[in-house]
Amino acid sequence: MTLYCPVDLDVRTLRREIEAVYSRVATSPSEDFHFHRGPDYAASRLGYDAAELAALPPEVTASFAGVGNPHAIADLPEGTTVVDIGCGAGTDLLLAARRVGPAGRAIGIDMTEAMLTRAAAGAHLAGLTNVEVHEGDATRLPLADASVDVVISNGVLNLVPDKPSAVAEMARVLKPGGRVQLADILIAETLPDDALRDIDLWTG
Repeated sequence: MTLYCPVDLDVRTLRREIEAVYSRVATSPSEDFHFHRGPDYAASRLGYDAAELAALPPEVTASFAGVGNPHAIADLPEGTTVVDIGCGAGTDLLLAARRVGPAGRAIGIDMTEAMLTRAAAGAHLAGLTNVEVHEGDATRLPLADASVDVVISNGVLNLVPDKPSAVAEMARVLKPGGRVQLADILIAETLPDDALRDIDLWTG
């Protein structure tokens, strides 16, 4: 499995392209994209509870673009501090906030301003006061060491060129005994160099 992007891949261009794509997902989720989106997809294909999704603002769930269901891995106890790395418009983040309750915290990290705006607005509409969002990168989380109980992430690690640094950041922010609930894409074959250098393939 490839853990690093090719040395000559233009990471700055890749970052700009990822931000551009997911800004469009935040503001215009009904546009044509090459990946699935929305609450119907989340419920029918990924096992999310349709009633739980319906309780969230539609402005949030319309821009959902995850690849799995990190909530299916284990329950989030009340009072837990959870960080959602690459929180997007906030579907997983707000579900986490509802589950951990007022005594818990749900922290969303994303590098796309339009997604953070949507997540923060969604938390306000849902009346969730235990949600906070921060701009940040998976390889440089704006969180203190050993400050969270659970890391969740959904379809984000595959977009990160430097995966070992992202995993190290997850470990850094977790409290002793904490856990990661990760949903992502795994490719079980070695990709050719031209595919590894294709920014369009990295952005989705």
